[in-house]
Amino acid sequence: MITSFVASEVNESLAEIGVDLLWSSALVLTLAMLAFTLDLAGHPGRVARAQARRTARTHEQIEEAGDTAVLTEVDTPGAPEKRQWGGIGISLAWLGTLLLIGSVAARAFSVHRPPLGNMYEFAIVGSAFVMLCYLLWALRHDVRWLGAFVTGTVVLFEMLAAMVFFTEASQLMPSLRSYWLSIHVSVATLSVALFTVAFVLHALWFMQSWRERQPGKLAFMDAVPGKDTLDRLAYGVLIIAFPLWTFTLIAGAIWAQEAWGRYWAWDPKEVWTLVIWVLYAAYLHARMTAGWSGRKSIYVALAGFACVLINYGIVNVFFVGQHSYSGM
Repeated sequence: MITSFVASEVNESLAEIGVDLLWSSALVLTLAMLAFTLDLAGHPGRVARAQARRTARTHEQIEEAGDTAVLTEVDTPGAPEKRQWGGIGISLAWLGTLLLIGSVAARAFSVHRPPLGNMYEFAIVGSAFVMLCYLLWALRHDVRWLGAFVTGTVVLFEMLAAMVFFTEASQLMPSLRSYWLSIHVSVATLSVALFTVAFVLHALWFMQSWRERQPGKLAFMDAVPGKDTLDRLAYGVLIIAFPLWTFTLIAGAIWAQEAWGRYWAWDPKEVWTLVIWVLYAAYLHARMTAGWSGRKSIYVALAGFACVLINYGIVNVFFVGQHSYSGM
């Protein structure tokens, strides 16, 4: 049964504030991306300075001991060098994320409903989820090396939301006026955010793989973990994302039964959601049973993410079906 929503007027002023906050977030996250990039660019210099400090300490130790033997480097740990640009990047990333959350909240309050009814709203909520996933991860681990790539991706999504997917604030069509909107679509959007993080990690895997064949190239990428670590990190992210996508598929079927009287109608959106589930299931199955790792399994995961992009960027907009609600 579809729950009844009380119709209310749209608060246009609040909706405009939400758009302004989105542009502000994109600007701040662009600055964060630049700060993270400068942190990466400074990595070779930090390594060289650390090497110089270790050599100087070795000289001092030998002089104090009166030893005239051939110098042997002693890898004595010293105080870590302050990474100013990395810290600035994290601070700006938090500020940009708070502005983005403010944009989502302003949109929600302007229409008096969850902001999950069209492509514009999916994009800004998904972008907020991506940033929150990254920043919460950064609270426990030093992942500043990932910051430039995550913030760059999010800024791209924000620009798509503001310039391509933008839809004026409005009320929902009757079929979407259900509590399942908050449950089903929120979990789906969180899943896509995690798929995006895994995609970024896989893209970095290919960069590191190329560098192995091109010694000495892109020295700043030495700050990024090696291929095996990136592969494990992406696998861990997808282990979390896959059950959420499974719930998305099941919850969508339940909502379809309540809204349309049947669990499955072979609607384009349903079909592509299932295709995504099958591809990521194949990826995880291969990793757990066949012991796949590296290039072969990553190709399967990338195919899954390509289908995610098709599902949200093409099916929602151009395919006619029961899920035709992009608002564009």
